[in-house]
Amino acid sequence: MALIFGGVIVAAIAGDLLLNDGAAMLFLLVKFADMIEWLAFWR
Repeated sequence: MALIFGGVIVAAIAGDLLLNDGAAMLFLLVKFADMIEWLAFWR
């Protein structure tokens, strides 16, 4: 099960890089950084 999940994640990243030039991954990383900053504020 973990191998299938890992394969899906790798396929999603590869698909984003090949089809979208990594724009979706960059968007998610920026949103993740914003969430970490927001959580640090409330700590």
